[in-house]
Amino acid sequence: MGYIEELRALVGNKPLILVGTAIGVINNDGEILLQKRGDGRFGVPGGFLELGESAEEAGRREVLEETGIEIGELELVTVISGKEHFVKLPNGDEFYSVTIVYSCRDIIGGDLKADGTETVEAKFFKPSELPDGLNPLLKQLISSLSISYKKSN
Repeated sequence: MGYIEELRALVGNKPLILVGTAIGVINNDGEILLQKRGDGRFGVPGGFLELGESAEEAGRREVLEETGIEIGELELVTVISGKEHFVKLPNGDEFYSVTIVYSCRDIIGGDLKADGTETVEAKFFKPSELPDGLNPLLKQLISSLSISYKKSN
């Protein structure tokens, strides 16, 4: 049982503050790694921190678990939080997310593949050819990551 499940056993469905990461992995061609989840939506890899884990460690772990890619250096992009990031899950669990967003241009290994659990497809996309149905916030984030990429090269 993980940290969040242990908390839920104690507090039930009451709102929690959960801290997670989202990682914009950018390859040498300036493309961003997106994962297609089981619900058909695309997003960037990421997930919640476990006890004792740094945000950077959680980000690297989530990218590896979800896409098969091993990454190195991370660059802090922003932190997203607030009442507009309240989530109520179908099972009644409630939480406010605090998401630490990183970009990464340091792909150090692995083979791109979906894990088949959280990710049904993993693929690099050109910023001008993003899949339909992306959250507007994610489109804005990808745009800022692309601008950042162009400035640093």
